[in-house]
Amino acid sequence: MDMNATNPSTPHESLSERVFAALESLYYSDSRPWVVAYSGGKDSTLVLQLVYEFLLKITNVSKADKPIFVISSDTRVEAPNVSRYVTETLDRIRKAAEEHQIRLNTRLVSPSPEQSFWGKLIGLGYPPPTRWFRWCTTNMKIKPSRQAIGEIVRDFGSVILLLGTRSDESAARRNAIAGRDTNARGLNPHHEIPNALVATPIVDWSNDDVWEYLYTNDPPWGGDHSFMLSLYRQANGGECPVVLDLNTPSCGGSRFGCWTCTVVKEDKSMQGFIQTGETWMQPLAEFRDWLKDIREDPRRRNPLRRGEKIAGPGPFNALTRKEILERLLAMEKQIGFELISDGDLKFIQHEWSKEFDYEQTVYKLARKYSRDIPMEEEQQIASPEDELLEHCALNEGFPPELARQLFETVRSRHADLDRWGAKTELQRELKTLIEKDVNQALFADPAHDL
Repeated sequence: MDMNATNPSTPHESLSERVFAALESLYYSDSRPWVVAYSGGKDSTLVLQLVYEFLLKITNVSKADKPIFVISSDTRVEAPNVSRYVTETLDRIRKAAEEHQIRLNTRLVSPSPEQSFWGKLIGLGYPPPTRWFRWCTTNMKIKPSRQAIGEIVRDFGSVILLLGTRSDESAARRNAIAGRDTNARGLNPHHEIPNALVATPIVDWSNDDVWEYLYTNDPPWGGDHSFMLSLYRQANGGECPVVLDLNTPSCGGSRFGCWTCTVVKEDKSMQGFIQTGETWMQPLAEFRDWLKDIREDPRRRNPLRRGEKIAGPGPFNALTRKEILERLLAMEKQIGFELISDGDLKFIQHEWSKEFDYEQTVYKLARKYSRDIPMEEEQQIASPEDELLEHCALNEGFPPELARQLFETVRSRHADLDRWGAKTELQRELKTLIEKDVNQALFADPAHDL
């Protein structure tokens, strides 16, 4: 059965029954493991719930032995209440799967310190992201998720990704779905992850369909959806999906996203939380606004670009980086929620020590605000080639990940350029990469119809 089929088998067959039938056909068609992308939002929750309910159904008939992986991405700067909810839900799912004897594994992936928001902003002095210079999404979401799925692919040879993509989300999403090439089972290859096929079980569900099912069916792993529903009521918006490619909209606007997001003019979801009683989040909103304010202040930037003698604006200067870190640690102590990891702090000290600090300032500030960070091993950093490319892109105000993809594409095609038609193919590939990045920037616009 086509995973994305729109015609029911019988006139009275419900949407969920059609999904269960499609999942059954897909489950027994091959041995590929499934990867369910879970964000804590309504669409990914529905897909995960339908998959879990399907596994319970077939477990009563035969042993469900296909490995199922649930992957969720934690940027470490998610809104604290959302981050806590996702972590607690994953833990509940893991325990319930053990009790139900379902072969289901949960994985919460995060960026490494050198790719993290604070590692870049405070450690290296990156200015906060803008709509056209987004160094955050790729580093914090795409790479960790892609790496986790790549490890599963290496172990099993191939995977099927089950995503909560729906045509009803927007006209742009509907057109993108319609333009995909699918096989006989309604699966399409993921354009960035080799040996990964994509299934969209709820592609034809409307918003009302999604909410009706979640309202009337408690999750099979226990508890209910009340907290998730309250998050939506408070934020008055949508979810931030697990991002696997540059076509996926950035967080921000009316979506649950990173509390540090400076891509949008106003974080409406954060304001919604605060206005409905989560007043403890007010310092986070004020800190985010402050980051946005200091972003273009030339007095806070080095006069030269990193690694060059060209006049700036360069990265944040040492005093500004120290001020950002101290304000962050003070706010962390005030709200009682960890906002920066030990690994990030160690990486920041590593970078400061190379550039300007000889007094272990990070560790002193951490102790001042009741964080005891053990001084252990040196942090692993990116290769010199990667660092050089990233610094050059940063100096020119060019998206680092786009620069990397363009560089890798040209390098991989260089030896083949004498072949007839190779240059045209290369131009087409470069054009596609640039269009993806432009689309990502457009999606980040809060005025864009998502």
